[in-house]
Amino acid sequence: MERKKYVIVMAAGSGTRMGGDMPKQFLELDGKAILRRSIEVFLAACPDVTVVTVLQEPFVGIWKNYCLTSGFHCPQVIAKGGITRFHSVRNALAKIPDGAVVAVHDGVRPLVTPELVRRMFVECEAVPALVPVVPCVDTMKVLRKENAGDGAAASLCEVEGARVDRELLYAAQTPQMFHSEVLREAYSQAYDMAFTDDASVVSAHGKKLSFTIGERFNIKITSPDDLVLAEAVVRMRKG
Repeated sequence: MERKKYVIVMAAGSGTRMGGDMPKQFLELDGKAILRRSIEVFLAACPDVTVVTVLQEPFVGIWKNYCLTSGFHCPQVIAKGGITRFHSVRNALAKIPDGAVVAVHDGVRPLVTPELVRRMFVECEAVPALVPVVPCVDTMKVLRKENAGDGAAASLCEVEGARVDRELLYAAQTPQMFHSEVLREAYSQAYDMAFTDDASVVSAHGKKLSFTIGERFNIKITSPDDLVLAEAVVRMRKG
């Protein structure tokens, strides 16, 4: 039997690198909030998906008011953001039953396509943990910061003899998808600062990860430059 589909949309960050008072997930991208666009991709890919939106308490009212005034009529469960991303995901998992496929997606990745989401939900029926990745295309340098002293800014210096094989490097994206019972069990372990995404939590718990090729434009909007690029991609897709 096909597993029921859930998506945890992570929107509990403060977005300080964007500047301004409003977290980046609420900024507009071509007339719509970035968070709304991220959710709409999943609704377009799988209309029966259950949406769990993770927000910090001060922004729940702002988001509900936005949905009401903008006509974004999306049934969704609201989960409380925690002190770290790890704790936020753990809170959201309390809203999800075993026996499901759950996607965890950054609320500020609005450029992921319905095609990738749909394909990953199909692939994740057969594997317990699925992560989208894209190959590294840049030449990588191994550098360290060296303090110049006298209050001067630290400079970057190459680590002598250190080399990185670009062919082995891939960048992980979201959505990352899991069988819900596997993800819940992984999140029962104690928090570790080494946990940078859900895949790292699951891997640390001893579960094997599977990988699928993601999308080059599935960027995470964290800076004003990212927003400029996202606007260009949206215009390109509109033709």
